[in-house]
Order: sequence, then structure tokens, then C-alpha cells
Amino acid sequence: MSYKNIEFNITDGLACLTLNRPDSLNSFTTDMHEEMRDALTQVENDPDVRCLLLTGNGRGFCAGQDLNDRAVKANKNSGDNRRDLSKSVEENYNPLIKRLANLPMPVICAVNGVAAGAGANLALACDMVFAAKSAKFIQVFCRIGLIPDSGGTYILPRLIGAARAMGLALTGDAITAEQAEDWGMIWKAVDNDDLMDAALKQARHFTSQPTLGLSLIKKALRASIDNDLNAQLQLESDFQKEAGFSDDYQEGVTAFLEKRTPVFTGK
Repeated sequence: MSYKNIEFNITDGLACLTLNRPDSLNSFTTDMHEEMRDALTQVENDPDVRCLLLTGNGRGFCAGQDLNDRAVKANKNSGDNRRDLSKSVEENYNPLIKRLANLPMPVICAVNGVAAGAGANLALACDMVFAAKSAKFIQVFCRIGLIPDSGGTYILPRLIGAARAMGLALTGDAITAEQAEDWGMIWKAVDNDDLMDAALKQARHFTSQPTLGLSLIKKALRASIDNDLNAQLQLESDFQKEAGFSDDYQEGVTAFLEKRTPVFTGK
């Protein structure tokens, strides 16, 4: 596929996906969703990819849905201007959030500017979020009579607690990157000029780490949100068994005993 709305490349085990509609703050259209699906399919099918880095071009990360896009725009020439928004959510946003959450590798997001609506929740669905100190996170849905989608009502209260999640969702107030870090919403707020260096450093580190083990960590932590203690303990046992049979575990122990740096293959 030829990309017009994103930039995508894979180099040395690192996949970089950049939202590329800067004139509209990288807001989502049907075409951009199609391109992202294609890029993520490549990530899923390439056994050499060991980390995904997501960011945006221009002064914003993602302003959410483009309200002029055909998927959500009401038909002014019809007798009824209403649009079934569940179709866009179920066909585009829900699969996107699920795919990011289930990728068998770390997913890093570098939020370079405003992240609003679905754009904010896209970022928060990633495993680690770095944000420029000028960036803001805004649950703008309430301003047009909608609810937070793209996992917003699930992710937010689990990151920052029910009271703060409710306040942000009901008011649509902006939260700064530094406040987001303080609340535990994101991993780290960094100076604007240092954002991509910090995110790339972390991403490149992950390309040399035991990818299978990292993927099991992701699965275990996500499952713990809904599991009771007994179920989580059993899951830990099952995952530890799988990890213990991996080449990377054998390499990690051998390197430790030989007092050298391990060379992980991700398997």
C-alpha cells in the first residue's frame, strides 16, 4: 500500500509509525485507518520486529476523529442528519486499540503535541508513553455530546482512578504532560527537544531485549486488572513456564553466569 496519511518504516527490528496529517492535527479519517491497518499487519507478520514506536508529525499528536470525514459526517442533503457512530467505532477504533494492546512486543508512544479525544486514548493504549512538556491530553468527547471511546472509559480509571477519570471525561479539561506524569497517566514528560531522542532510545533498547518475555509481561499486567488473585497466580505460573523454555531465558542465565552481556534473539 502507498501511504498518504501515515509514514511507516521498519529498521533493525524497530517499526516506526508516524501519523501524517499535520494540517488537521493528524485527525483520523477512514483512509488513515486503512493505512494503519496495513502497517500493523506488517508489524504482526514480521518476526524481526521487536518494538513499535508511534508518534505524529507537526504540532499535534492526534486530534481524534476528523469530523469532516465520510465515516462520521452527517448528510446535510438528507432529511435526517444523524449518523450511527457505532459503525466507525466498531470497524475502526475498537480493532485498532485491541491490536495495539495485543501486539507481542512493547509499543511506545511519543506524544509530540495535543492528544485529544480518540487521539488521547490511542496514546494511552500504548505500553509506554513519552510526552513533550508542551503536549496536552484532552477528553473532548463531552464537548460535542459524546462519550470517551477508543478504550477511554476502560483505560482512564485504571490509570488515574475513578474520580480523576470522571472529572476529565465530564469536563473535557486539558491535562498537561507533566500533570499526566504526576497522576500516573503516562510514563514520562520530557523537554520538547528531547522527546524523540528519549522515545527512540527506549525503543532501540527494546529491540535488543527478550521480546517473548516482554510480551508475556504485557499480557500478565493487562490480565491482572480483571483477574482475582487465584487466577492471576495461575497465569503467572503458566507464563513463567512458557518463558522458561525460551531461548532468551537460556541465554540470559548463561550470560549472567559467564559475566557477559546477553545477546537476545526475542525467541
